[in-house]
Amino acid sequence: MDTAVWWIRRDLRLTDNQALAAAQRSARQIIPLFIIDPFFEKSSYVGDKRRAFLWAGLRQLDADLRERGSRLIVRHGKPDDVLATVLQESSAEAIFAEEDFTQYARRRDRQIAESLPLTLTAGVVVHPPGTVLKQDGDPYTVFTPFKKNAWLQRPLPRTADILPAPKKLETPDNIKSDALPEKPQLAEAVPFPPGEAEAQRRLAAFAQDGIARYAEERDMVSVDGTSQLSPYLRFGMISARQAVVTAVNAMQQAKTKEAGKGAETWLSELIWREFYVHILYHFPHVLRSSFREEYNDIPWRNEEDKFAAWCNGRTGYPIVDAAMRQLNATGWMHNRARMIVASFLVKDLLINWQWGEKYFMQQLVDGDPAANNGGWQWTAGTGTDAAPYFRIFNPTSQSKKFDPDGRYIRNWVPELADVPNDYIHEPWEMPPLVQKSANCQIGSDHSGRHYPAPIVDHSEARDWTLTAYKKAREADPRQDA
Repeated sequence: MDTAVWWIRRDLRLTDNQALAAAQRSARQIIPLFIIDPFFEKSSYVGDKRRAFLWAGLRQLDADLRERGSRLIVRHGKPDDVLATVLQESSAEAIFAEEDFTQYARRRDRQIAESLPLTLTAGVVVHPPGTVLKQDGDPYTVFTPFKKNAWLQRPLPRTADILPAPKKLETPDNIKSDALPEKPQLAEAVPFPPGEAEAQRRLAAFAQDGIARYAEERDMVSVDGTSQLSPYLRFGMISARQAVVTAVNAMQQAKTKEAGKGAETWLSELIWREFYVHILYHFPHVLRSSFREEYNDIPWRNEEDKFAAWCNGRTGYPIVDAAMRQLNATGWMHNRARMIVASFLVKDLLINWQWGEKYFMQQLVDGDPAANNGGWQWTAGTGTDAAPYFRIFNPTSQSKKFDPDGRYIRNWVPELADVPNDYIHEPWEMPPLVQKSANCQIGSDHSGRHYPAPIVDHSEARDWTLTAYKKAREADPRQDA
């Protein structure tokens, strides 16, 4: 055929793009089309930082396309209407797109395919939902057997599978494009330069250096021990397949046991990402309620003032406050810190995990419905784990273990910059004279720096949370079945 549409959704890249490759095999001219969908524009789960990262990534993709003789076409409107219009304007005979797996995406694509020539390819994950199942055909609901019994048993991608970026792309001259929104701009505080080139640079640097130490360093919140590729994976500025190939190659080429363990651990994290996509696909109710429905009736406290303190990093627990301030400033948070602050909100404050899930989606540059929901439900104990409701992180012991010298805390909570190491994790224990010498008054609004006293007692909170979860379990009639 002469012309095909490459409908760009979560694949802002030219390398290893299966939808683009399929379009190229089918047509001489390609229309790279991005649709600004009012569904997402109106969503209260979409925040400015992530939207700005997307706009900036699209500008970078447009520049990459122009280097190859093409350009990005942007249109506003409902996808089915826009696609029908573009096909009419261009006489294109096919639409190619990477398959996405949220309930909205599946419904949208199913409706479009009824009237337009839409072909979906793989790409968002390595092994799409429906391909990793138990022997009886049921989906996996526990990660370890999903990973060991099924995901790793399927053929692993190899370097030879990675599709090179096209050297040239031809796009019709007569197709008009809307302008990309100028605002919101990506704030300087957000540490993620957009685009495929930056994603490739980060992956290469991580493969060369960081992946060997990943297992040892990934939980230390003050260390750059993670790949920090999540925003790029979120928008497909790098493919999931290339990330997995990098992990597999690093495992095979590891010169030490520690290096092999680092690569194996990173691969496991990539499989967690896939697992949550599968969970969302097979159990779409998780976006509206608990995976384990007996926990839908937990008697939450849901105190607005305490939720505001958590959002603003004013809980009186330094590790929690440092993490929330990092999130608010940069749109990103270290994964260990995500678990700590989620546990604190749900298990210390007894606030519904869905409040935190939504706040994260409003703030995170890498906010992804499947991974974010899966992480929150894991921490809340309402998700796919067998019996996790009694897992309650102690924020102080987590702080001592994963930020032992308080470097992360001091970076994000400047009020505590001069607090001695002996008190950095529990500043409320500082005697008055030490507070004075550290220029940090606890729970005081008087002159000088001050820092709030803890808004909750962890040991008391642990008791009432265990009681609340126990009541919800006992009240569920399925427990007697």
